[in-house]
Amino acid sequence: MIADGDVRRSLVAGALLIAHWVIGATVDPEPSWVWMLAGLACVIAGWHPVETSIRQIAARTLDIDVLMVVAAIGACAIGQWDDAGILLFLFSLSHGLEGLATERASSAISALAELAPTEATRVLDGIEERVAVSSLAIGDMVIVRPGERFPIDGVVAEGTSSVDQSPMTGESVPVRKEPNDECFAGTLNGEGLLRVRARRAAGETMMARMARLVEEGQANRGEAQRLTARFTRLYTPIVLLAVPAVVGGLMLAGHGFDDAFLRGMAVLIGASPCALAISTPSAVLAGIARAARGGVLVKGGAHLETLGSLRCMAFDKTGTLTTGRATVRSIECFNGASSARTLAIAEALDRHSSHPYAHAVRDAARAANAPRVEPTQVTDVPGMGVRAFIDGRACALGSPRIIDGTPLPESVQARIDALRAKGQAVALVVEEDRVLAVLSFEDLPRNGAAEVMADLGRSGIVRIAMLTGDAPAVADRIGAAVGITEIAAGLMPEQKIECVRDMRATGRTGMVGDGINDAPALACADLGIAMGARGSDVALEAADVALMGDDLARLPWAIALARQTRRTITQNVVIAMGVMAILVTLASFGHIGLGGAVVLHEGSTVIVAFNALRLLVWDRRAT
Repeated sequence: MIADGDVRRSLVAGALLIAHWVIGATVDPEPSWVWMLAGLACVIAGWHPVETSIRQIAARTLDIDVLMVVAAIGACAIGQWDDAGILLFLFSLSHGLEGLATERASSAISALAELAPTEATRVLDGIEERVAVSSLAIGDMVIVRPGERFPIDGVVAEGTSSVDQSPMTGESVPVRKEPNDECFAGTLNGEGLLRVRARRAAGETMMARMARLVEEGQANRGEAQRLTARFTRLYTPIVLLAVPAVVGGLMLAGHGFDDAFLRGMAVLIGASPCALAISTPSAVLAGIARAARGGVLVKGGAHLETLGSLRCMAFDKTGTLTTGRATVRSIECFNGASSARTLAIAEALDRHSSHPYAHAVRDAARAANAPRVEPTQVTDVPGMGVRAFIDGRACALGSPRIIDGTPLPESVQARIDALRAKGQAVALVVEEDRVLAVLSFEDLPRNGAAEVMADLGRSGIVRIAMLTGDAPAVADRIGAAVGITEIAAGLMPEQKIECVRDMRATGRTGMVGDGINDAPALACADLGIAMGARGSDVALEAADVALMGDDLARLPWAIALARQTRRTITQNVVIAMGVMAILVTLASFGHIGLGGAVVLHEGSTVIVAFNALRLLVWDRRAT
């Protein structure tokens, strides 16, 4: 690693400087060659800064390394080898320590991808074999024994066990897994043997996507980070031009060249914005890494910055504020249809759907032993439902809007109105424009959702709204249970966008959702937040932040972390600018020499780096 090399070189240079001072102080007369030790220390410690400076000059971009090298060359030119050696030694050491801090933060991210094993036990035709995880295909059956990590994302086919999902979701308590439950690569199996059917390829597991998206997100810099980078690029050439003016002014004031030059070099060091340059990126990187370890995927510094400044929050209902594990409460058939035929059609249409009500349909069909039929030309209709052909007939499943405005029979409409009055969601099963059945669903609020809404209010979120395509009675029932009073129901995806735009007039707005129909609103909000574990791939891609578990409590936790990151950035900038101002003032009036300027300057850089590193162990309970 580059950081390790910088630290090793600086330590060698430091040893040579100590030898130079010891020999010079104990041997009388001082050997003529002793200065060579200081010169060699300069060469070793300055190797990487000089190399970097040459590349910067060739690219016509002047940065902090150039300032340090210029100051060191100036000290050597007037015979101050000791001061030049101290400067390069401390600069190289601080760079190495900064690098180690950054690599530690980066490793917290890359470690996510390394949790998943490289081999798996696959069962093929009743025979177990060890194979590379990369060779697994969707649908393969794998065995996960007690104490093993899951090699792939999948669904439990056989067995029960407790699974530690903390690396991905941040849940501190193991989660019980039973048949039909989802499990994720990299999580740790507990006491039971599980047979798991793969549902994603190795490179597309949730863990792999988390690691990939976070690393890509590091390039997505926030406004504070962009301003800092722009400032240091413009500031460096200004300092290089100002230092000769300082030296000339001191000489005109009666100072000798050596004294004026050394003061100029001290001003050059004090004015170098090393600490400022790393103040923001180091904090952002540590904040993103800490969020990932807590089960929150933030796709870049800009989104972390926005997360910490949210004032409003909009929530989808189904699968976000509710458990998303609805049950079919009733089936009322019409036009001579049977429950078995109705459930067969509904199950076929919802077979591959990620909508939370689809699970309820599949569960009901399985419990009723409904016959299996095969759909063709399956089409999702966002905000309405699903259409397909079954046995050559056009079928549909979804809200009453799925029938394209055709008036419903009075008996069907009366049943829909009665169910909605009870706060239940409804769906129609349609075949060739004939309503076969009205299905009613009931979904329960998530445990702790009300506490999360209260926590968001205490965290400075001034406006919380529920946006849903469900009927008003359903939305009102859930809103009352979780403590949300601003409710917009019966919305199409484009109407959710209008509601989000309205909220943005109040302040920066986040939108939380999990389905395909939420993707437009997620993209429209200042910050899109997806429920990652059950969220659709479209929602995950449209969102800027993903809650990788199904625990809404991660949301106020993530907002608190983002705000702590913003405070850390402010602290770092104040430290960096304050030390720069003090050093330039002291150096200009000759109250601090070259060596002292180097020590304070590099010390502030290390302080800023390790202040940012504290975010890796941030705990909300301690704040």
